[in-house]
Amino acid sequence: MPNECSTRNSIRQAARLKTAVGNFPRLKRIRLAASAPLPGSQTLYLVVSLCLNLSSIRVAFDMFLKSRLLSRSTCWGLSIFLLGASCSLGLSDEKKNSKRDTEGNGDIVIGPSYKIDPDLTDRGNPKGKTFEFSMRLADSKIFRGDDSTLDPKKPVRKERKIYVYVPASYKDGTKAPLLVTLDGPSHLGLIRHALDNLTVSTDPKRKLPAFIVIAVENGGNDGKGSERGLEYDTMSDRFARFINDEVLAAVLKNSDIKAAYPNIAFTQDPWGRAAMGCSSGGAAALTMGWFRPDLFRRLITYSGTFVDQQDDDAPEETTYPLGAWEYHSSKKLIENSEKKPLRIFTHVSENDNRAKDPEETYHNWVMANQRTAAALKAKDYDYRYVFSRETRHCDGNVFDQTLADTLVWMWRGYEAK
Repeated sequence: MPNECSTRNSIRQAARLKTAVGNFPRLKRIRLAASAPLPGSQTLYLVVSLCLNLSSIRVAFDMFLKSRLLSRSTCWGLSIFLLGASCSLGLSDEKKNSKRDTEGNGDIVIGPSYKIDPDLTDRGNPKGKTFEFSMRLADSKIFRGDDSTLDPKKPVRKERKIYVYVPASYKDGTKAPLLVTLDGPSHLGLIRHALDNLTVSTDPKRKLPAFIVIAVENGGNDGKGSERGLEYDTMSDRFARFINDEVLAAVLKNSDIKAAYPNIAFTQDPWGRAAMGCSSGGAAALTMGWFRPDLFRRLITYSGTFVDQQDDDAPEETTYPLGAWEYHSSKKLIENSEKKPLRIFTHVSENDNRAKDPEETYHNWVMANQRTAAALKAKDYDYRYVFSRETRHCDGNVFDQTLADTLVWMWRGYEAK
């Protein structure tokens, strides 16, 4: 056993090595040069005392390479073992916040009768706080409302409203998961009830994390040439960046919210960030995750507009000439792309928009959603697809019956860091 002085010196060297190792990608650590080899006995002592966590394994990896006590072949053999342990534990650490849970996955048919889920009603549980403020489009660096693709006959809002709900279960200072809902306030009332009731649920299989809801109003009007269409139907990462860079930042800076929650914070874990929308808002939710899975990974789409509704003169037409139809078109964007780390809920109504249109119109919502679900299944995504009988586009009866179950399914496997 080394004496106290030599042990302190060795630990200092190990700390310096740990700092250096932390500044390099995992696969480059093997290239670190030894500044002063440690005696073999000190190396073994440190390995035993430090190999208690992932970062210690990385330090031990360097210690072995520098040891004079062990033979070169033994050092390299042990080093390879430790490197494998480091990679394995690192991968486990990265995945722990989204354990794969396939319960509830697959295709589901509901209807024709519907009733509201009790968990989407006021059951007397503690209530959170609701906030509202506005963002001027002219202040945005991403959607100013002056794009050249906009139709001057379709009005653009001067301001968009932002609605925020912080559940009673949220503890100020913790990094909250979040749900961004589009066309705000949309179904914020139902989501509030779900949070009030299911964050305090004693059933581990029917429990929600205390996520903060941010309902974002669209920029105005609808369809091709509109600000809403530009934001929601464009096949790019632009809207995801707008939400991440501007809307979330505005929420955290809002004076009323800061007064109530001085230390409010959002998680940076993409598995703790969800998006939800209906119609073009549903298409936007999928597109947010598709183009920026590093920002949003839990996606909810009702009556998703996976049709050709992107502006005809949009720059993205070069790559995606049929807009969101490309997710399931002959291009097979979903099936032919590398599988992304996403969890996706989709829905369509039996009598959804243009349900009888032929394929060549690229505007049949039922066909679009059925094919999108089939593509997700073929690619082995965690997906849930609901087909609702005798209902229409963005039908309120569907939300009343399914939204609580949808939220529970969507947040399965999430563990806060």
